[in-house]
Amino acid sequence: MFNKPRGFYMATKTIQPVALEHETRSTLPTPEAAFHLNRAPQTLRLWACLENGPLRPIRMHGRLAWPTAEIRRLMGVPS
Repeated sequence: MFNKPRGFYMATKTIQPVALEHETRSTLPTPEAAFHLNRAPQTLRLWACLENGPLRPIRMHGRLAWPTAEIRRLMGVPS
């Protein structure tokens, strides 16, 4: 009764990040920022909570948005 039917799997959210040189958004969500910084998403959340990381997120409606320009600066990618 409460078991999931056969073949039922929850969809996992996959990201397809764009190269930083071609990124047009001003901010990135945590999973994409973590990909570009080669860190786990939880590491970025910890930086935001403790406010001790190399960059600070913008908090919007309970979510974290990481400035693309700061990620580029940190990674040494030209704008």
